[in-house]
Amino acid sequence: MADEAVELVDRAALARARAELGAGFARILGYFREDGVKSLSALEDAMRKGNAAAMVIPAHTLKGEARQFGANVLAALAEKIEDHARACVEHHESPQDAIEDVVALRPLFLRTLALLDGEGAAPAAVRRPGGFGRRVA
Repeated sequence: MADEAVELVDRAALARARAELGAGFARILGYFREDGVKSLSALEDAMRKGNAAAMVIPAHTLKGEARQFGANVLAALAEKIEDHARACVEHHESPQDAIEDVVALRPLFLRTLALLDGEGAAPAAVRRPGGFGRRVA
């Protein structure tokens, strides 16, 4: 898993995100999870329908949110899908050539999330002095 961690997430970018977001990091990671699932579903549905135009925004959203957490492999695949969809729209073509990438996106997203969750991506809880039932002097 350590090798996969190096490949899937840029640790320096993740550390910057944690520092910049501070206490809001866990909340923003939760939004990434929710928005990512919605984007994946929209991409898969658009792919099934052969609707390249409907693929652009969810791929773009996933790309940007993934980059925020240093998930560069996920961001690169989403960008590849976005670029392909934009070209298909421009040339009035079917997005069928992106099917393998769209199929690969969900497992990559889930592995990336598991990595972020499993390796302590959420900031440590801040403990108050004292403790339950104890008065702080």
